[in-house]
Amino acid sequence: MTARILDGKSLATTLRAEIAADVAALYQQTGIVPGLGVVLVGDNPASRSYVTAKEKACTAAGIHSTERRLPASASREDILAAVHDLNGQEPIDGILVQLPLPDSAIEREVIEAIDPAKDVDGFHPLNIGRMVLGLPAFVPCTPAGVIEILRRADVPLAGAAVVVIGRSQIVGRPLSILLSQKGVDATVTLCHTQTKNLAQLTREADVIIVAAGRPGTLTADMVRADAVVIDVGVNRVPDSSKASGYRLVGDVDFEALAQKIAAITPVPGGVGPMTIAMLLRNTVNAARRRRGEPA
Repeated sequence: MTARILDGKSLATTLRAEIAADVAALYQQTGIVPGLGVVLVGDNPASRSYVTAKEKACTAAGIHSTERRLPASASREDILAAVHDLNGQEPIDGILVQLPLPDSAIEREVIEAIDPAKDVDGFHPLNIGRMVLGLPAFVPCTPAGVIEILRRADVPLAGAAVVVIGRSQIVGRPLSILLSQKGVDATVTLCHTQTKNLAQLTREADVIIVAAGRPGTLTADMVRADAVVIDVGVNRVPDSSKASGYRLVGDVDFEALAQKIAAITPVPGGVGPMTIAMLLRNTVNAARRRRGEPA
């Protein structure tokens, strides 16, 4: 059996075209151009590359973007000042602070400084709380992208047994909540490093979502033949054949699983492009909500 490849890159292209059309319609109807403000601290290559990709995606969709770039030595006060400045700018509808920060100890304080109405990453406690309660909220972009992939691939979720591996506040925990909400109705098991019977749980699952941050977390002997696997992981592994000296892999044994299961996302080209598409969607919705338009 050869798995169906759930092509997040192709789907994200479709979504970004839909978003660009929405932005054009919004401008024609109201004169509003959605705006995204990005705070980038330090010179982490992965963060810089990700921010560049987001800014290019904004431009292609007709969204205005502006960047506040600070050195790695920037103080807590400098970073908070950049956030507060963007909070007060009327043309800025969404604010993204690129994580991780050089000083991880201040990340929570910085996130909480973002105006919840501009929190397009969906990390502010107010948005997390509203999401838990099933109220309108900005949903974290990667979990939203995962659910969009499953929905558009017509993967049945109502009553499905879904295993989520990884309990981060950015992916695993929000996903477990979103998947179990009314309207999605999956039965969710959230697994982590202390889960004792992981392979038993994954062998019984209809859908497995892996966000552990560790290559080889899910192998072919841990799944059944009709399973659907979503690989959220992005890991750099040494590869002397590449000019960079490394290649990107996910958290699962893609080659082995692709020969056994029903469907799988690749890395790269799976969940990553969808995360950016969901950020654009959240930014457009923020522009609408802040100006009293239906999102």
